[in-house]
Amino acid sequence: MAETEQIDSLWLGADIVTMRDGHYNLIADGALAVDQGKLIWVGPRSECPAFAAREQREFSGGIITPGLVDCHTHLVFGGDRSQEFEQRLNGVSYAEIAAQGGGILSTVRATRAASQQELVASARWRLDRLLAEGVTTVEIKSGYGLDEASELTMLRAIRELAESVPADVQATCLAAHGFPPEFKDNPQGWIDIICQRLLPQVKAEGLADAVDAFCEHLAFSPEQVRTVFDAAKALGMPVKLHAEQLSALGGAALAASYGALSADHLEYATAADAQAMAQHDTVAVLLPGAFYLLRETQRPPVALFREHGVPMALASDANPGTSPALSLRLMLNMGCTLFGLTPEEALAGVTLWGAKALGLQHSHGSLEAGKVANFVHWPLARPAELVYWLGGELPCQVIYRGEAQ
Repeated sequence: MAETEQIDSLWLGADIVTMRDGHYNLIADGALAVDQGKLIWVGPRSECPAFAAREQREFSGGIITPGLVDCHTHLVFGGDRSQEFEQRLNGVSYAEIAAQGGGILSTVRATRAASQQELVASARWRLDRLLAEGVTTVEIKSGYGLDEASELTMLRAIRELAESVPADVQATCLAAHGFPPEFKDNPQGWIDIICQRLLPQVKAEGLADAVDAFCEHLAFSPEQVRTVFDAAKALGMPVKLHAEQLSALGGAALAASYGALSADHLEYATAADAQAMAQHDTVAVLLPGAFYLLRETQRPPVALFREHGVPMALASDANPGTSPALSLRLMLNMGCTLFGLTPEEALAGVTLWGAKALGLQHSHGSLEAGKVANFVHWPLARPAELVYWLGGELPCQVIYRGEAQ
C-alpha cells in the first residue's frame, strides 16, 4: 500500500473560484492541498487524495478565491494632496493650483524631502488597507522623485516594504513619469539621465522588476518613450506604459511592439492599439479610479478588447493626485458600473490577468496545482458578491504562501 503523502495543510468546506483561464471555473465543495507554500492539489473534496496534513482547516461554507492582485499602484510618495482636492471642488482650476506650486510637483517636493524610512512608513499605512481586503500581490511604482537620488530612494523603499508585509511586491521604475522642474527647458537631459545612469544602476542593484513611462501630450512623446524602452530592453528589463489616458498617441501599440507586459489607462485606445496588444500578448490595465476622480467621459474600448481577445486587468492606480483609492474591491464595482465589465471579467482582472500584467501568470492569479498558495476565504454565497457590495471591509481570511494571516 502506497504511503500517505505528508503535506503542510488542507483547506476544506468552501466552494473554490479557481479563475483558471480567466473564468470562475467554480469547484463546489472543494479542497486545496498546500505544501511548502505552494498548491499541490486543487479539486472537489470528494476526489481529494488521502493526504496526511499537519494542519486541516474546515470552513463552514463561503467561497475561496485567488489572492487579489493590484497590478498598478503609486503607493510610495511624500505628503498628500487632499487640500488640492478640496480646492478643485471649490472651483479652483488645475492651472491656478499648479501656479501655486501644486499638482504633481507638490508631491515631488514632498517625496524628495522624505527619508526612505518615512516613505516606507506612510506607504505601509496605505498598503495595509489593500491587504485587509484580500490583496496578496501588489505592484508599486517610483516616479515622484524625478531626480536620480530620489528615484533610487523610492525604489529602495519599495524593496524594504516588500520585506515587511505578507504580500508579493513588485517594483517598477517610473522615472519617465514627468519632467523634473530642473529639466523643463531641457527634456532630453532627463531622458539621458534615465537611460545612461539611472536604469543601469537600478538594474545593477536589482531595484526594479520593470520599467514604465507616461506617454501623453503633457508628459513623454512616443519618440521619447521609445528611447527609454530601448535602454530598458538593452538591460533585459520588461516594459509597460501609461498610454491613451487623455489622448490617442498610439502609445499602446508602441508598447505592444516592445512586447510590453501591459498598457494602462487606455481610455483613448483605438482598434489598431487593440490589434497590436492582442498580437504581442500585452494586457490592458483599466483604472476606473482615475476615470472617476477626473470625471472623464471617454471610456476605454472594452468591446474592442473583447473582440481582439486582449486580457483586461483592473487596478487601483492608488496615487495622491488622481486616484487616492485604498480599495481594490471598490475598483471591481467601478470596472463593472463605469466600464461595462461583467463580474467574472472584473474578478479575472484582479486575479489572473492582474498577475499576467506583472509577468506572474505562471505562478500567481489562479488556484491551480503548482502555483503559489495565495488565496482568500470569503463568507459569501457567490463571487459576484465581491463586486456587488459597495464599501465596507468584507470579512475575509487571507492565506499568504500557505500561511493564514
